[in-house]
Amino acid sequence: MPLAPDEAAAIEAQRAARAETRRATVAALEDMLYHPHPVLDHGFVRVIDYMGDDGAIVQAARVSYGRGTRKVSEDEGLIRYLMRHRHTTPFEMCEIKYHVKLPIFVARQWIRHRMANVNEYSARYSILDREFYLPAPEHLAAQSATNRQGRGEIVEGDEAALVLDLLREDAARCHDHYLAMLNEGEDGAPRDPARRGLARELARMNLTLNTYTQWYWKTDLHNLLHFLSLRADAHAQYEIRAYAEAMLTTVEAWVPMAARAFRDYRLGAVTLSAPMLAVLRRMLAGERVEQAESGLSKREWAEFLVAIGQDRDAKF
Repeated sequence: MPLAPDEAAAIEAQRAARAETRRATVAALEDMLYHPHPVLDHGFVRVIDYMGDDGAIVQAARVSYGRGTRKVSEDEGLIRYLMRHRHTTPFEMCEIKYHVKLPIFVARQWIRHRMANVNEYSARYSILDREFYLPAPEHLAAQSATNRQGRGEIVEGDEAALVLDLLREDAARCHDHYLAMLNEGEDGAPRDPARRGLARELARMNLTLNTYTQWYWKTDLHNLLHFLSLRADAHAQYEIRAYAEAMLTTVEAWVPMAARAFRDYRLGAVTLSAPMLAVLRRMLAGERVEQAESGLSKREWAEFLVAIGQDRDAKF
């Protein structure tokens, strides 16, 4: 993801600026501030601003003036307790703001998480760049035969080449037509003085969903971790998972205690329903339990076996 010279200069100017403050700062995240973390072929994630740290979570939970004489180990123990028992409000005391460049189809999936402040690049006001997401060959896959919203076997050879050609040609042609309808040159003057350009808010409807957009996305830590628990999961769509994994790196720099607890109790954990727990207890008691008499549906049974590590190849 090469940056244009003016973009690189703007980022360096931001990173060179310094401001005196009495609020809590985190050295590891300060080092990342404004720096773009590449995602996919043309996208990125970068932290623009943040508020709070691990200490702010502890302070909110204790409603105290500060750390006092308590040990760091006690702070981490409290954070782990809060995460383990799903106490959410202390994590809401920390906030972070990202600048994200992403394909439109990923943005439409992302915006389903209705727990952030979002301001997207306006194609009513500005012209979208000629940048499209084209999957790497290893991420081209056929529709799953068992999961209506998932991928199956990798598409290879001539079939993969055809798909990539179609994606590239369709995106390029639609963007060409988009520019033709706008009838605007780089200086804003009409390319063809004999005709008027279509309004930007109308011309944009011709663009393909793999066109890149950008937005600023601000949220609190509790809601960010909920987003990551879904989108950094192995079952999430690859493209949005790539963004979630980049964001998780920033969270680990920002609030390392909370990030460790999140990995242990949310991201790396499983939840068993009451019927699943009842079946597990029967198994631990020595009973051989089959799906038919478990009280679980076939789908639930497959999920249960995966959760307890008995059938990692189960399809559901």
